[in-house]
Amino acid sequence: MPTHCALLVIDVQVAMFDESDPVYQGDLLLQRIQHLISKARQKGHSVIYIQHSEGAGSPLERGTAGWAIHPSIAPITGDLVIEKQTPDSFHETDLNLKLQENEVKDLILTGMQTEICVDTTCRRASSLGYAVTLVRDAHSTWNSNILQAEQIIEHHNSVLSMFANVVGTENVMNG
Repeated sequence: MPTHCALLVIDVQVAMFDESDPVYQGDLLLQRIQHLISKARQKGHSVIYIQHSEGAGSPLERGTAGWAIHPSIAPITGDLVIEKQTPDSFHETDLNLKLQENEVKDLILTGMQTEICVDTTCRRASSLGYAVTLVRDAHSTWNSNILQAEQIIEHHNSVLSMFANVVGTENVMNG
């Protein structure tokens, strides 16, 4: 039986949690995503993992330990894993086709990196006609040369509210 909602877990891969350059609130991010995955499964929603792949020598080189989806939120049988090579989870992947096949109309977005892959995927999903929910406290990034990670996240929560319903973890999938 198809579900009409899917949770997208974007680029939550081992290399993103390198202790020498930790992602902002990484442990809390993983806890929140674990909670969202559990809630999605309880409700019978699809859980779809987006896995970024890069070339040889990159921390996200396909097939390396860093490329793997973080073990604390690893997929189970029945979960879909979509590999991508650009910030857009839809570009040159079969994500849109798989969503259509399963009659998914609503997407819940979580993951990394706020200002790149989460932003691009959110905007593209909206353009494709999906009802998008961005989980305001379940996506993350790193400090830039200009802004702190927390500022980047808050800025994107504000801007992406033009493309998505932006809500906190505690208010996702209620009802």
